[in-house]
Amino acid sequence: MNAARLIVLGVALAAGGVAAWLASGSRSPEPPPQEAAPPPLATVDVLVAKYDLPPAQVIGASDVGWQTWPAASAGGFIKKTDRPDAVAQFVGAIVRAAVAAGEPIRDSKVVIAKGSGFMAAILPHGMRAVSMDVSPETEAGGFILPNDHVDVLLTRRDKVAEKTSGVEKMISETILKNVRVLAIDQVIGEKDGQKVVIGKTATVELTPRQTETLALSRQLGSLSLALRSLLDSPATSPEGGEDDEDKGRTVNTIRYGIATQTTAH
Repeated sequence: MNAARLIVLGVALAAGGVAAWLASGSRSPEPPPQEAAPPPLATVDVLVAKYDLPPAQVIGASDVGWQTWPAASAGGFIKKTDRPDAVAQFVGAIVRAAVAAGEPIRDSKVVIAKGSGFMAAILPHGMRAVSMDVSPETEAGGFILPNDHVDVLLTRRDKVAEKTSGVEKMISETILKNVRVLAIDQVIGEKDGQKVVIGKTATVELTPRQTETLALSRQLGSLSLALRSLLDSPATSPEGGEDDEDKGRTVNTIRYGIATQTTAH
């Protein structure tokens, strides 16, 4: 083989190598390996309200139903796996606290009345429903709605001061604080967007001792309701007229024919 052929063969090999290098460099990079798909989200069917359920509404078969819910956040809800006949159980039950459409039903918000009236059903354990006469002048101009909290005021004659001065004297004092209004007349909640309820009777939620205090106060003078701000009524129970002497709470007594308040020790 002469030198010319060797030169041509060398040039051809070099060109082939350059072409192979260029071809390998133009290839697109391989995609990274795909991550494994996450496991499917665990779900469970929970009982929810299909429509808004206001307090005291009697639940019908079409008012509640099952809805898929993440199992991790379904604690405390009524699950189909635990109570498959829950829909039938709640038909005829009475709503104690308002439930929004799509909100899971909780046992604490619904009570199975078993033939009792709705007022007896929505009353918490140990509490009493007591009615009192009111007028627009004694119920904050009619702006008090069910579930508002109020103070109950007693306006009466001060017989002790009258004996001393011989002049008629009237005094006003708060006998109960932070009392929840259950109903105005027969209205137990807003209806058709109604914002004002003007009635002649207010039904309030009291303890047995406070019930006695209110009954006594009716005989001593006139009663009025003072509407409390939402920011001033976070407590869950009314104040005043309690009979727990071990805790030093206020006890209402009768002295000289009028209502006074003393502190137990």
